[in-house]
Amino acid sequence: MQANENGDALIKLEDVHKIFYTEELETHALSHIHLEIRKGEYLAIAGPSGCGKTTLLSIMGLLDTPTSGNYHLDGRPVVKLTAAQRARVRNQHIGFIFQAFNLIGDLTVYENVELPLTYRGSTGGDRKRRVHEALEKVGMAYRAKHYPSQLSGGQQQRVAVARAIAGDPLILLADEPTGNLDSKNGGAVMDLLRDLHQRGATICMVTHDPRYAHYAERTINLFDGQIVNEENGESVQQLEESGF
Repeated sequence: MQANENGDALIKLEDVHKIFYTEELETHALSHIHLEIRKGEYLAIAGPSGCGKTTLLSIMGLLDTPTSGNYHLDGRPVVKLTAAQRARVRNQHIGFIFQAFNLIGDLTVYENVELPLTYRGSTGGDRKRRVHEALEKVGMAYRAKHYPSQLSGGQQQRVAVARAIAGDPLILLADEPTGNLDSKNGGAVMDLLRDLHQRGATICMVTHDPRYAHYAERTINLFDGQIVNEENGESVQQLEESGF
């Protein structure tokens, strides 16, 4: 990836559309999406089920491609990259946090966090340093030798966050990161993401829960595949003081 030549816009989507075709109909999942995410920003994407949130996140994460429109990641056009090129960019520059954790059951915590770095071709010493630092940041270094089945849901999601940040990505993409957690563990994961953002991480999170959307600096709301409004988030302190 070349250096960003477009100011601090890390992600820039211009008139992005996504249409899913079947033999009988076409479904417009996204229409006329114009969106910029700045370096160091914490953005939430909110909206009802089926509104296009995950489709939008998949396009930003290069897991899918738009039917039309332009997408620049760190100043580089990425819409026309080959599948192999997209995979390489994902591995090197994008960190994913999924609702279902997606940890590999027969690998230890350490090995789960290390795996993407292995695909990247990092040296053994570099992998060891990065894994240790990532697990320390999420408070899971003491569980490095455990397996996912030995962890609670909240602990598994912390490991998933460590895996996402170990490669020092340009952006963290979180798809309903609290969806499989109770309110206590969900709040703990949101506090962790807030702390990572305060340390400089750029985060884009999909959520259906308005309580968690307010952790972000800015929220865009989707409805029927279109951005219908945008709002600035309240601070967590304000939310706590109001008893939210």
